[in-house]
Amino acid sequence: MSDYIALANQDLPAQPLSGALDGPPLAAPGWPGRALESVAVWVVLLLAWSVASVYLPLGDNPLLPSPLITARALWESLPELWAGTLSSLTILLPGFALATLLGIVTGLAVGTSLRLQRMFLPFAKVAGPVPPTVYIPYAIAILPTFRLSAIFVVFIGAFWPIFQNAVAGAHALEQRYRDNARILGLQGFEYQRRVVFPAALPHIFTGMAVGLAFSFILLTVAELFGANAGLGRFVQYYADFADYPRMVAGILYTGLVTFLAMTLLDRVRRRSLFWLR
Repeated sequence: MSDYIALANQDLPAQPLSGALDGPPLAAPGWPGRALESVAVWVVLLLAWSVASVYLPLGDNPLLPSPLITARALWESLPELWAGTLSSLTILLPGFALATLLGIVTGLAVGTSLRLQRMFLPFAKVAGPVPPTVYIPYAIAILPTFRLSAIFVVFIGAFWPIFQNAVAGAHALEQRYRDNARILGLQGFEYQRRVVFPAALPHIFTGMAVGLAFSFILLTVAELFGANAGLGRFVQYYADFADYPRMVAGILYTGLVTFLAMTLLDRVRRRSLFWLR
């Protein structure tokens, strides 16, 4: 091991690249090529799905309905799915928004204070890795309504990734910015707002992306326990009645909603972090 470290520390002469890299750089594909690359995996999966639905019928009520049957079930279920989307968003948005606000505020405060780090980081190392799903039965038992219970579970699932990334972003602040802020007399809330928060934004958006993905997972899991509406409830309801075309349609629709939410968050991130382009 020591021989390897000594070898790695030596200044080796630069070797010219040869072979395939000697030629001119490959040109980036045009938009038709990029579009084909984007849909290639989906086309292969759709073909595999179509073949499997034909050659694996599994009786009169197949567990794997064909894409055409699923598309018809999706079209017929759109009004019910839209109502379920609105119901799910009334749980997702408050929980995720509260987790974002408290995660950023507490994360930046802990990340810039050694005393708060000694107080809260040991607790975060214990409480953070606990799967939020274990809180669902207890939250349903102690909170007055199912909606509040589901919001609490979504909040717990999104809070820890945002908090931990906010702490990491505050830690990553370069010392020269700290020194400049001290020279300018910035401290307290002004220091957090003008210096720490902008520097930590890339880490915060990473935590928000992870938290949003967790929020959708926990939302659908929570809706399986006692919701009367929602995307998770839609899938569970038709699974109980063995209506597999509608069940698969609900799964695909939930994936689409999740994709749109993640895409929207990524657009916000790109606009907010314009200096990183």
